Amino acid sequence: MSTRKGGKLQSEIPGLSKALCMKLLSDLERGKRPVLHATKCSLDNAIYNHKVGYFTPGGKKVATELNVSSVKKMSRAVFMLEILLRNIDTGAVNTKRELYYISKGETKGTPSLKPLDFTEQGESDDTIDFICELLECYREEMNCYANDRGGQTYSQNLVVTETLPDGDTAVVDLSKLGTSPFQPKNRPQNLKLSMKKKIDFCLIVESEGTANTLVANGMTKRHNCIVMGAQGVPSNAVRGWAKLIQDQLSIPMYFFGDLDAYTMQNIFRTLKAGSAASLIRNQDYSAPDVRFLGVLPEDIKKYDLFDYPVKENDAQEVRALKKADDALRNDPFFQDKKNKGSADILRWLMKNKRRCEQQAYFSVNPKDPTMPEKIIIDKIKKGEFV
Repeated sequence: MSTRKGGKLQSEIPGLSKALCMKLLSDLERGKRPVLHATKCSLDNAIYNHKVGYFTPGGKKVATELNVSSVKKMSRAVFMLEILLRNIDTGAVNTKRELYYISKGETKGTPSLKPLDFTEQGESDDTIDFICELLECYREEMNCYANDRGGQTYSQNLVVTETLPDGDTAVVDLSKLGTSPFQPKNRPQNLKLSMKKKIDFCLIVESEGTANTLVANGMTKRHNCIVMGAQGVPSNAVRGWAKLIQDQLSIPMYFFGDLDAYTMQNIFRTLKAGSAASLIRNQDYSAPDVRFLGVLPEDIKKYDLFDYPVKENDAQEVRALKKADDALRNDPFFQDKKNKGSADILRWLMKNKRRCEQQAYFSVNPKDPTMPEKIIIDKIKKGEFV
């Protein structure tokens, strides 16, 4: 398996793991308390430079010293590391959920491992993340996939060539799939993209259902484009797929989603610049070129869209607005002058406390099912995006 640009070569991981464990053993033999240093994956260690386009980790590390309170954390890390290394050695692939049950099986069959047993999956998930932060590698390089499928994708002009594990290749012409979407495996290093004819843009739609509707109503037949459903908050698989399209096709990319604080912070910003929790892998799991097409605040008046006030008793909405205030003060993405447009949308949302859903475009002319598509194309042509 080849490396992603920001990760480690998978062939390096066993050696790095052995060196880590030997250091732990050596310290114990010398009566010294071992200390593990992991990259701190949080906003206060996130660096954003618009010339780079995504969050990168700063120099802060989290030190874990062996003591009564940390002995289980460190022991579990070595325990789970052995399972992950076995997968690399055999070529096996697992989800986080499966790894939780594999660890349960290990502790069930070996009484001496009982103290390391995970009560809930969240505990094993945290251990996997801790290992990746220690080795500064992607969990995907450990053959661990939280979501193995990229966004549902449609196009009449995109061809994907995949290199299979046995070295053979599979060629997928998206125009030949009928009404079925293409969903790539979360292994972007195995995919090569090409165009049957020039593709003008890629539209990433927050709602997978709305993406499907646009395609069913003929958007990809009338326009040389790619339409992708982001499935709400984009997974690593969706983000990696968007990054691949950006890098290999070099076409304009637009995001079409709801006008609300949650979408701006948790969906658009994550797709464009990554997240603090993913500092190690944002380089290969973000698409800095993607632009926010709408719904924009000015679209409400221009198209007479249905919008509605944020409900004061809606805990999620209220929490999102509070996070928006915090983001404007502390998030380096929204503080960067290049992202003033995105920050201005957050300010508008905080001031007006209203939201508008992407599906509101369907209210503009109920008798014309292609009206949302027409508005989207018009906005692209006129440069009405952030």
